Amino acid sequence: MPALSQQELAQRRLADATGIDQDAIKHGKNIKSIYVYEAPIRVWHWINATAIVVLCLTGYFIGSPPPTISGEASANYLMGYIRFAHFSAGYVLAVGLLGRIYWAIAGNHHARELFVIPVFQKAYWREVLVMVRWYLFLIPQPNQYVGHNPAARLAMFVGYFLLTLFMIVTGFALYGEGAQMGSWQEWMFGWVIPLFGQSQDVHTWHHLGMWLMVIFIVMHVYAAIREDIMGRQSMVSTMISGRRTFKE
Repeated sequence: MPALSQQELAQRRLADATGIDQDAIKHGKNIKSIYVYEAPIRVWHWINATAIVVLCLTGYFIGSPPPTISGEASANYLMGYIRFAHFSAGYVLAVGLLGRIYWAIAGNHHARELFVIPVFQKAYWREVLVMVRWYLFLIPQPNQYVGHNPAARLAMFVGYFLLTLFMIVTGFALYGEGAQMGSWQEWMFGWVIPLFGQSQDVHTWHHLGMWLMVIFIVMHVYAAIREDIMGRQSMVSTMISGRRTFKE
């Protein structure tokens, strides 16, 4: 039996996942939308995105405070509000990640893609390279996937999950330093600052992590919009309705 091309493999997987005839997929006939992301995933996505934006904006001003405001000090509490918004968004991010991990267990198989990478499957890495070539405009059309494509799956695991975990750990370590001995933050994350050497080192790495998160957000938004326009399948609307529609 001759070996199947990457495109044919993707078509077969899509047919298996949707129950739609493979020949119809191959020849670009109309395909019904497929329910992919459940409501808890969609709600978490937009709340999480809002929390990250608030954290990045307030984190920037904490690292680079605005100029002094005129008037009586007692009438102004600008940095206090900025820090409060930062800490509140940090709690939302942390609780949201715990909830997302729970739903990876309770939800459908697409909910687990964010946390599980088939690193030992050669076919997976071949598909990653195909998608990278697509993002670099080296091939005319990408393969189609019901859930995350392999490159996006890898980017979400490294750029979101691992980076967010790092930001939560270092953030609560810095918070625990201010809350001092006896606080649960210091009890759980007090080991982080000695591990890095000193408090300023943790501040520096946490601030660097913020810029890495900004880079990831830009790439994520670009890839989603580009895929929506050129990739023959819905992307942004899927995270609103939960349904992925294949445009051909």
